[in-house]
Amino acid sequence: MPIKIPNELPATKTLTEENIFVMTETRALSQDIRPLKILVLNLMPTKIDTETQLCRLLGNTPLQVDLTLMNTSSYRSKNISQSHLETFYVNFEDIKHKHFDGFIITGAPVEQLEFSDVDYWEELTEIMEWSKTHAHSTLHICWGAQAGLYYHFGINKHLLPKKLSGVYKHYVCRDKIQLFRGFDDMFMIPHSRNTTIMREDIEANDELILLAVSDKAGVYAAQNQSGSQVFITGHSEYDPYTLDREYRRDIAAGINPEPPENYYRDGNPDNPPVVTWRSSANLLFSNWLNYYVYQTTPYDIDKIEQ
Repeated sequence: MPIKIPNELPATKTLTEENIFVMTETRALSQDIRPLKILVLNLMPTKIDTETQLCRLLGNTPLQVDLTLMNTSSYRSKNISQSHLETFYVNFEDIKHKHFDGFIITGAPVEQLEFSDVDYWEELTEIMEWSKTHAHSTLHICWGAQAGLYYHFGINKHLLPKKLSGVYKHYVCRDKIQLFRGFDDMFMIPHSRNTTIMREDIEANDELILLAVSDKAGVYAAQNQSGSQVFITGHSEYDPYTLDREYRRDIAAGINPEPPENYYRDGNPDNPPVVTWRSSANLLFSNWLNYYVYQTTPYDIDKIEQ
């Protein structure tokens, strides 16, 4: 089944050209199916890119997904037109009375700030508290995972000696976890961050389960005991050229970054990237939608709070 998104969302044209099954609002109205209500709080400055990346993965499952995009009201991105936000996004006040089967909180380029110094931190904490009663399962990505672990469990992030950028080997470290059902013993995931979460902090908390790690990138995935909160520190959703765009951006800004590791063919930035994470990304989102959302969410969505 497809993902249902607004007719004119830029991602619609891109995904259709990629042969991703997309259903416009017009066609969805003719189907008598209870779709999964998925809310995305998009904190990334490259909002259209992130919309497309998440729609690509959410639309590649047998489940019909009804997507709602949310933006913060306490901070407005300077990298996207106001008309795009007004057309396709809602604010928290618009939906705080509603319930959602699944909720995704994206990363954000604010990881080197203290959490309390982020412009929208107060609003985000209100949203994260709300998610405990109004979203059946919440998937936190990259800085969103760091923010969620800090707010819900008091686990802080730590500054790395240099930026972690590249595609790294990962291993599942817990048997019979549904989020990684069907994964190979080793799988590749992109990372792009300056801070990290310590493995010992996760393992010391009885409310959390460590799910997957990397020798180089550290903690990749954790969840709470019920699966209502899932934390992913990498960027499974990245498209083939996202790390390349970030690398070129940093060069233009005079940051002089190192090339992303295990990414370009033969390690040469003049060569194209080699995509090694597409299958694991699709399986991750499929497993989350199926086992953490669809299989356990109540049919009457308003019963989620109960």
